[in-house]
Formats: sequence, C-alpha cells, structure tokens
Amino acid sequence: MEADKRKEYQKRVFPFRVDPSRYIWLVGAFTLIGVAGGYAYYALIGCNSGGCAITSNPYMSMVWGGVMGFLLPDFVVKKREKE
Repeated sequence: MEADKRKEYQKRVFPFRVDPSRYIWLVGAFTLIGVAGGYAYYALIGCNSGGCAITSNPYMSMVWGGVMGFLLPDFVVKKREKE
C-alpha cells in the first residue's frame, strides 16, 4: 500500500521523464547554473561586513550554489524507467 502511494505521488510531482544519459547532462547543467548563480549572489548581494559565512567568500557561495543546482533536478526530473 505504501508503494502505491509513493508511485501516485511521483506521478503527480515529477511530470518530466528523461533518459539516464540525458539526466547526467541535465544534472551537470543545473550544477553549472547553480555555481554561476552562487557567484552572482556573492557579487550582487554579498556581505559587506565579512561576518557572513557563505556570502563573504566567493568560493563558498559558488559551492553552495553548485550543491543546490546539483540537488534541484531530483525534484523536477525523474529518470525514465527501463521497460
């Protein structure tokens, strides 16, 4: 019964399905976009006092942006199951 609920939830929340080879490229693209977004956040908003742990250092902003970009496709895209 729990598996049926999980499948129904995945059908509603994850509407996009891609092949596994394209999924790897998609994760890479999202990660690079996240890194660029992290640097943009540092450059545009940043932290003037230097007391902010993430936004006072461009490398930490880029790492956090990359991690968020890496995790985002799991919420949006689902790998196509082999039939």
